[in-house]
Amino acid sequence: MAKKAKVSASKKKVTAPKAKVSAGKRIWRFIKRLFLTMFISSLVYVIVCRWLMPPITVTQLGSMVQGYGLERHYVAWDSISPNVKWAAMASEDQLFPDHGGFDWAALEKSIKSNPKKKNRVRGGAASTISQQVAKNVFLWQGEGVTRYVRKVPEFYFTQLIEWIWGKKRILEVYLNVIEMGKGIYGIEAASQAYFHKHAKNLSQTEAAMIIACLPNPKKFTVVPESHFVAWKTQWILKQMHNISDDKDIMALTK
Repeated sequence: MAKKAKVSASKKKVTAPKAKVSAGKRIWRFIKRLFLTMFISSLVYVIVCRWLMPPITVTQLGSMVQGYGLERHYVAWDSISPNVKWAAMASEDQLFPDHGGFDWAALEKSIKSNPKKKNRVRGGAASTISQQVAKNVFLWQGEGVTRYVRKVPEFYFTQLIEWIWGKKRILEVYLNVIEMGKGIYGIEAASQAYFHKHAKNLSQTEAAMIIACLPNPKKFTVVPESHFVAWKTQWILKQMHNISDDKDIMALTK
């Protein structure tokens, strides 16, 4: 019995004590896992939104918290008047069919512009429709330094939707989620609120009026028509006429 006990004891493995993981390594592992989780979840959400409209956005939640409410009616591409698509590109991004998400020439010009102007953010004036969708669907509006913090994820999401969604889907989502008045989001809700008709029935002038409020829809009112909206509407109508021979733009209005 003594011999057997010695043999069994000799077969026992001697395990060395586990080396302690440093705090720095633990933090680094956590950061890597966090970024991997964020990347995978964001990619999945972008893919899902290729077919489904976002259930809610940070901007829309903010509107509810601020007491403006939330009036929103998502509509399909064919339920939006070609005039609205035409007016949006004429006003916001005339190179939309051609660029890959960013208007680099306009961005460079905006960066070199006078930074002392009130509320002017370097590069902010060069925001394309794709960038606005990335900001409004996946990110936040932000003020001050948070605008600059937003630029990195904005670049990431802009590139993703350009690759995964395509131009038609980007424009469709844009016209459904963009703020168009206090608590009013999307062209259908705006059309109903201002002209008591469906978005697919908007005329050129009505479409231009709604798009004209986009720089600051809480300040520039469509009904009653503010001075800025009245001026901007005429400017948009002229731009619509100027780009009416652009085959790529007109193809996206159908």
